[in-house]
Amino acid sequence: MKMPVNQFKRALAEGRLQIGLWLGLTDNNCAEISAGAGFDWLVIDAEHAPNDVRTILAQLQAIAPYPVEPVVRATIGDVAHIKQLLDLGGQTLLVPVVETAEQAALLVRATRYPPGGIRGVGSALARASRWNRIGSYLKEADEQICLLLQIETARGVENLDAIARTPGVDGVFIGPADLSAALGHRGNPEHPQVQAVIEKSIAGILAAGKAAGILATSEPLARKFIALGCTFVAVGVDTTLLARATQALAEKFKETKPAAAPPGGGY
Repeated sequence: MKMPVNQFKRALAEGRLQIGLWLGLTDNNCAEISAGAGFDWLVIDAEHAPNDVRTILAQLQAIAPYPVEPVVRATIGDVAHIKQLLDLGGQTLLVPVVETAEQAALLVRATRYPPGGIRGVGSALARASRWNRIGSYLKEADEQICLLLQIETARGVENLDAIARTPGVDGVFIGPADLSAALGHRGNPEHPQVQAVIEKSIAGILAAGKAAGILATSEPLARKFIALGCTFVAVGVDTTLLARATQALAEKFKETKPAAAPPGGGY
């Protein structure tokens, strides 16, 4: 068997725009439906959605037959947790709440095998190596890892340049919901101050030679960020799409006034 090539990593390196969707329903059927929709990447979220290693595994398996790259968002930047996500077969990881270059360097090492890193070697038990049926896995795994670090705090923004320039980091993702809260505008990522920080951060990421990414469920904002140079942009969330579509359908047949749309909050 041959090593799967990370097409998402290749696309970011070549500067090709990648449009994505957030998955929070923690269901393999929902993941597979989304996988056939035409997106370039899908985020399986273990930070805020009720995912565990088994539900992540089921979604990775459901997505696998489709030409879309799964991106697994870790619960946090924990070395042991990252080891599990990699062994499940995740080649692209998004790690939240990164605030320092030292933290970034540790995360790079956590995604690489020794001697260059500290990832534990357990390929015989791992779906990633197809249980050692990919004979070259241990030699080739590192080069197919795509590591995305999420900046979403004032400290992270302060250290953005050093984080982005860390060798082994492929891209930096801006978390608008937490960033807006950190700047004193919780639930309002469209506030001018928040937008100014996001724009400056995008420019800083690009200046460091790395791919910039963001989540923007507002089409005008998404197109704005693309114009600013973001190359991986998530434009929707499955939970929000389902919530709004089901509510709109119910309101068509019931004599009720349409409820106000829930605040975006970055999602």
